[in-house]
Parts: sequence; structure tokens; C-alpha cells
Amino acid sequence: MPAPIWWLLALPFVAGACLPLQAGINGQLAKQVSSVLAASLISFAVGTTALLLLVLVQREVPSLSALKGLTWWHWCGGMLGVMFIATAAFAGPRVGAVLFMALVIAGQLTMAVTLDHFGWAGFKEAPISAGKIGGLLLIVAGIWLIRRG
Repeated sequence: MPAPIWWLLALPFVAGACLPLQAGINGQLAKQVSSVLAASLISFAVGTTALLLLVLVQREVPSLSALKGLTWWHWCGGMLGVMFIATAAFAGPRVGAVLFMALVIAGQLTMAVTLDHFGWAGFKEAPISAGKIGGLLLIVAGIWLIRRG
């Protein structure tokens, strides 16, 4: 496997760095509008508007036949995004940025190991290993250390 180009590694790092900032911003938004769900709606409306503009500028509007070919689970990504945004706006400010992100990372990696192991959702099958389990256990130990504070 060839070495990834530097930006292919930098992009996920920057995206990951944005998550705690997004959680904090959405938490403050929820406080300002007195509603986690309204804050999530505002966040999604801004994101949807930005994506709509990008799709139109890039001329990447999907065809009607492409949309008709989607299955029910293709539409679930947006619902998962709603769950994350609402959870971040609610839980992030209450547990703190470090613990929130440690728990998010633990959840992400647990799901990632599962997806890879079974080859679900279009990922290449990669069996679970002792090293992967050990890495997850170290993250759980990190969560415990963070909670001890």
C-alpha cells in the first residue's frame, strides 16, 4: 500500500479537531435558544445551506434516477448526524470537551473495529486482532483516567 499524501492524513486530523469545537459551539447555541433540538436544527440548516451551495457550484446535483436507486439505509447517515449533533450539544457542555471527545473516540473506534471485522457499510474486511482490542482497552483506560480528573 503506497504512503498516503500528507493532506490525506491532515484532513481527518483537522476534521477531528473541529468536533470538540463544534460541540462547544452547538452547546452554547442550545443555551442561547433554550433548546438542544432547535440548536441542532439551526446547525443542520447552516450546514445544509453550505452543502447546497457547494453542490450547485460544483454542478454535482444527483439525478432523479440516482436518488430513486437509493435504499432505506442510504438515508440513515443524516439521522446519525442528527444524533451526534444533538448529543454533542447536550452532553458536551455537561461532561467537558476532553471526556466528551474521549467517549466519542471510544465509540467511533469500537464501531470501526466492528465494521472492519465484518466488512459492513462498504469497508474492506479486516479481522479483529489482539492489537485492536488492546488499543480499545487503552482508550477505555484513558477515559477512566480522565474521569478521575
